[in-house]
Amino acid sequence: MMMLGSPLPRAFFARPPDEVARELLGKLVIRRHSGEPLAGRIVEAEAYFGADDPAAHAFAGRTARTEVLFGPPGHAYVYLVYGMHYCLNVSCEPEGQAGCVLIRALEPVAGLAVMAAQRGLAGGSVMADGSVMGAAVPVRLLASGPGRLCQALGITRPAHNGLDVCDAGSELVFAEDGLPLPDIEVGPRIGIRKAVDRPARFWVRGNSFVSC
Repeated sequence: MMMLGSPLPRAFFARPPDEVARELLGKLVIRRHSGEPLAGRIVEAEAYFGADDPAAHAFAGRTARTEVLFGPPGHAYVYLVYGMHYCLNVSCEPEGQAGCVLIRALEPVAGLAVMAAQRGLAGGSVMADGSVMGAAVPVRLLASGPGRLCQALGITRPAHNGLDVCDAGSELVFAEDGLPLPDIEVGPRIGIRKAVDRPARFWVRGNSFVSC
C-alpha cells in the first residue's frame, strides 16, 4: 500500500468539499485486494455540501444512512444508486458539519487485470493497445464513472462504508502521489435534479479517463 503513496492526513479533508474535490485530483485511491493493491488516480470529482445544498444526501439532516457525513472527516461514504451501482465518497468538513466529495472517475495505475476481471471484462486480460482481451472495451472504461470504479475496485457499502481512508492500515486509502496539481476544469455536477447549475464538478483537463 505504502509503495504507491502516503495516506492523506485528516486535516486535508477537514475543509469545504469544493476545496477538497479540487485538490483530490491527481491523488490516488488504493484498495487492498487479497494482498494486491488496486489503485487509480483521481481525475474527476464532485463536491456535495450540507444544509445549503439540496442535491446533497446531508440536506435532509442526520440519519442512519448519512451518519458518516456528519462524523470525522476522511471516512468513506458508500451508497447504492438505482439499486445496482455503488458510489464512493469521502467525508469532508470538521466533525458535526456535513460534506463530502464523490469520486467520479479514476485513471487505473495498478491492478488493472483484477479490475477488468471484477468488471466482468473477458477474464481480466489487459492488452498493450489499451483494450481488454476478447472485448472491444478500452482501459479507460475500467473506472470512468462512479459505478464502474466501485465495481473495478470491489467497493461496496456493506464492506467499506465508514472506513478511515487516512489510516495506512485500512483496506481503502486515499494517498498522495507526489505529482503536481494538474490543470483543472470546473462545471456543473452530473445526474442531479437540484442545484444543477452549481459549479461543483472538477476534472483534469484533457484526461481521457474522465467520465464524460
